[in-house]
Amino acid sequence: MAIVRYNPLSELRSMQDKMNRLLDLAWTREIGEEIREGVWHPPADVYESNAAVTIKVELPDLDLSDIEIRAEEHTLTIRGERRHGEEIKKENFHRIERYFGPFQRSFAVPPDFDASSFSASCDCGVLTIVIPKTITVEIA
Repeated sequence: MAIVRYNPLSELRSMQDKMNRLLDLAWTREIGEEIREGVWHPPADVYESNAAVTIKVELPDLDLSDIEIRAEEHTLTIRGERRHGEEIKKENFHRIERYFGPFQRSFAVPPDFDASSFSASCDCGVLTIVIPKTITVEIA
């Protein structure tokens, strides 16, 4: 009888394969369509400088004209929808890993920022919003 060394990673790989198969089954059924096409939240980075706070949001395949940005009572809301290209039918996809459908993100804006006078630009699929401070304070 041969001695076989125990490898715990092989069990983890086996479990991952089973989970992947289970999720693939879910994506092909109607319930998976609802999850995949539901509201999604694009990833964002938020950082502050002496003069402003900057929000960068990943929105590939979207232009600034496709995105609605609203500032209301110390809250900045970004809303839009990413659609499948009309030249490719959904039935022709072999795999869809990116999110499509409506999205929305909201960010709390502290009172020392002037949310109503933000500037926005979209370059290479990254939406950049700059919100100036009402009072410039040196950050140590």
